[in-house]
Amino acid sequence: MAAVKASIGTELYKIEIKSATGNIIIADEPIEKGGQDKGFSPKELLVSALGACTCATVRMYADRKVWSLENVNAEIELSEENGQTKFIRKLQFTGTLNDEQRARLLAVANGCPVHKILTNSIVIETVLV
Repeated sequence: MAAVKASIGTELYKIEIKSATGNIIIADEPIEKGGQDKGFSPKELLVSALGACTCATVRMYADRKVWSLENVNAEIELSEENGQTKFIRKLQFTGTLNDEQRARLLAVANGCPVHKILTNSIVIETVLV
């Protein structure tokens, strides 16, 4: 199970996020929303999770297969229109890969754990402590 703790004090809208393993990142709102733009916005963090997971999953698979994958680039955009949320993910694989390998890496990207989470039913349970 992945778990984080997020907290905000009086500094608008700077949020400190700590992982269970001790890593810390800062989230903030953009200046036009009253923040100071000191970190990723919450939506940027969500999109970042998909990008990071996609890149790592593809890299792990290519390494296991000993394929000549030099770099994975993922560009991800989030749009929200008419009650629908859409992630647009553009991938680029560089290296000496044939068409079959590229197709397999695309399938692997579509199977990354965050992709699976975002495309399955999601339940958010909130408890006041």
